[in-house]
Amino acid sequence: MTIKKTKEITETIQPVVNIGLVGHVDHGKTSLLKCLSGKWADVHSEELKRGITIKLGYADVTFYKTKNNTYTVQQTSKDEKKLRTVSFVDAPGHETLMATMLSGSAIMDGALLLIAADEECPQPQTKEHLMALEILGIKNIVIAQNKIDAVNKEEVLKNYNQIKQFIKGTIAEDVPIIPISAKHDINISSLIEAIENYITTPERDSNKDPIMFVARSFDVNKPGIKIEKMIGGVLGGSIKQGILKIDDEIEIRPGRLIQEKGIEKWIPLKTKIKELVTCNQKVKEVSPGGSIALQTDLDPSIIKSDKLGGSVVGLVGKLPDTWGELKFKPNLLARVIGTKEEIKVDAIKKGEPLMLNVNAMTTAGVVVNLEKNKIHVKLKKPVCAEIGSKIAISRRLGNRWHLVGWALMQKN
Repeated sequence: MTIKKTKEITETIQPVVNIGLVGHVDHGKTSLLKCLSGKWADVHSEELKRGITIKLGYADVTFYKTKNNTYTVQQTSKDEKKLRTVSFVDAPGHETLMATMLSGSAIMDGALLLIAADEECPQPQTKEHLMALEILGIKNIVIAQNKIDAVNKEEVLKNYNQIKQFIKGTIAEDVPIIPISAKHDINISSLIEAIENYITTPERDSNKDPIMFVARSFDVNKPGIKIEKMIGGVLGGSIKQGILKIDDEIEIRPGRLIQEKGIEKWIPLKTKIKELVTCNQKVKEVSPGGSIALQTDLDPSIIKSDKLGGSVVGLVGKLPDTWGELKFKPNLLARVIGTKEEIKVDAIKKGEPLMLNVNAMTTAGVVVNLEKNKIHVKLKKPVCAEIGSKIAISRRLGNRWHLVGWALMQKN
């Protein structure tokens, strides 16, 4: 979602759907994204060094259908029919990065669940990611059985049967399982066909007040640039509803943490849209659909390094309320997801720290009070959200957070 090296166009080119790439670490999510888009999403230096996805990665891909009824991402002749352009969101599978996956799921319309054929199924984060999709209501799923080149036919079939047993009774029970090798570009046509059939483009409402979920925020200025040539900070994410245009006056919530007379408080940020980019092209307006980048006139220092990740963007005075405390009825799972051992989920206790994901925001909180069927949580970082929004609840077990339940936003 870069702002530079783009050209302005007027026709609609924005991707129409966001598809998450989820699954256990090293099952091939980033390799599949490279296979489909030609782009490595792991551009963060630490990601390249460690070989895992740490932050959300993005790539836009256009699907085509050939006259021979095969599916491809490369248009080689005019006979090929353009189907649609989609945005892929590469979510980390490492156990310590579940919060990033949960925040990224807020902008997903569907998901590709990658399961490696050369490992037992399910692996811990395979279970956790599927449960997250179920809790957050992401029903349009395709399973890619990756790395079929790494094992023989008998092992592929054994793994396939394990997958079938794993998804039985879940939201993914009847979804297609497509055997592929992302590394060697094997059976990618069948995978694209399944995506086209099972991850449909949702109906959007462009007439409502715009709401954009911010997944990433950047300073795109190069070191040493002259002040007069600097451009404002950039927000990357997806629009849930409505339309945003160049020169719109926008508000960003919860905004920025400041100190006033020794008291910390969050203040909304107000700015103007200076530039809009989708599919590496400058456009005059963006609507609900795939990933976009929005350049502001804000000081890049308050936006850089994902400082505004999880924020909500809209027209001034048109955003939902910001909440520093939440009261809700938790719906707890029977067992902790993402652990090899079967651990029962105990009732939430007063004084317990929790991690909550609301829309694209990840925040920590402490349970300050227990009522009959509700808990009262004071948040470290406030959230901007509508009543009825989904909340994913995670609890710290050992040295990491595990998904243990969900709730709906209620009035305090």
